[in-house]
Amino acid sequence: MSEMREPRFQPRVGVPPENRRQTFVKLCWMLIWMIYLAYPISDLFGRHGTAKTVFGWFVIVLFLACYISLVLRRQVRGTAVGWDRSHAVPLGLMFAAAVSTSLVLDSNWLALFTYTAVAAGAVLPGRIAAIGVVAVVATQVVLGLVAGIDRTGLAGMALGGLLGGLAMTGLQQLVRTMAELREARQAVAALAASDERLRLARDLHDLLGHSLSLITLKTELTARFMDQERYEEARAQVGDIEKVSRQALVDVREAIGGYRRPKLAVELAAARTALTAADIAIDAPLPLADPRPGLGAEEEGALGWALREAVTNVVRHSGATQCRIRLIEDHAPDGRLGRVLTLEVADDGTLGKQARQSPHGNGLTGLSERLALADGTLDAGPASGRHGFVLRATVPLRPVTAEKHTEGQPAAGTVQE
Repeated sequence: MSEMREPRFQPRVGVPPENRRQTFVKLCWMLIWMIYLAYPISDLFGRHGTAKTVFGWFVIVLFLACYISLVLRRQVRGTAVGWDRSHAVPLGLMFAAAVSTSLVLDSNWLALFTYTAVAAGAVLPGRIAAIGVVAVVATQVVLGLVAGIDRTGLAGMALGGLLGGLAMTGLQQLVRTMAELREARQAVAALAASDERLRLARDLHDLLGHSLSLITLKTELTARFMDQERYEEARAQVGDIEKVSRQALVDVREAIGGYRRPKLAVELAAARTALTAADIAIDAPLPLADPRPGLGAEEEGALGWALREAVTNVVRHSGATQCRIRLIEDHAPDGRLGRVLTLEVADDGTLGKQARQSPHGNGLTGLSERLALADGTLDAGPASGRHGFVLRATVPLRPVTAEKHTEGQPAAGTVQE
């Protein structure tokens, strides 16, 4: 629908980073939790003999390597969520390192169980991830009680590990769900495209089948008249062939024009996809895509073009963080009879400030011409606040019978929220 803007610096959950800054942000969020390793590392300075100190440094380096391979690399690279047998070795080494250091060195090393619980929640399969987290935290509690440390401190440490591990379990479930939603959206798009092709083929067959068959029959009849030197009848058949072929051409043009004419429901779905991909929050109620009584094909096509152009400007030029889309049905302005439908697209970007000093571009000029063909109008300019741009496209509504408003359709004079 529209050209996407350059990716933002804010990384998204479950999606590989798109640039170096996003990679750096993810690394910072992961590494900030390493501050709690200050307790076990501080225990290695002057509190143990040479053998235990060397053992402690070796274990902490091994532990960090395993943790990075399981969690950091997984998050930064955005790898697929799921259990891999290769995860068993580093996870087992982390658990062994936490147990051995807690027994050989000091109770400060119980902090390693927190990282082990987080790693277990991140890499274990969904059904047993919670069990693995609870098992790691239970081992931490048992070793803490054996070491005789303060129960209040032990409870806080165990609670942190339990919450961290379960939170990571929930995060992995969220990532799996998001991946499934992306696959489902791609499948729906592919099915919609296939259905559109089938419908176009069916419509063309219905339009051209009868016309081409009639042309074939009249051509054969013309040939017979020519063989019999019945030239007047042959000339009449040629005239009929010309009329049928011209009508077939008109029908094909109308059918193709209908497929090329944008639909509001389709453009709304495309707008959601484009704005979401550009990390712009969209405020557009789902009932906006419902059929509107009295909205003709030409008028709907004009509003579809307006929505497409507005969203294109928001994505490419506005620098906005939010976009609001509304359909407003009201009385016609200037005392005219009838009703009108107004599409309003507003953003909070910086385009509005620029619009105060520059005329409308070719896109808005062409859009004004499209709306004029449908007896509509265009109003575009800066928002009333400090930032933002508002585009309003208005088209007339055709008269409808009262019965159509009793079938669940929104009544006139309302704003769809």
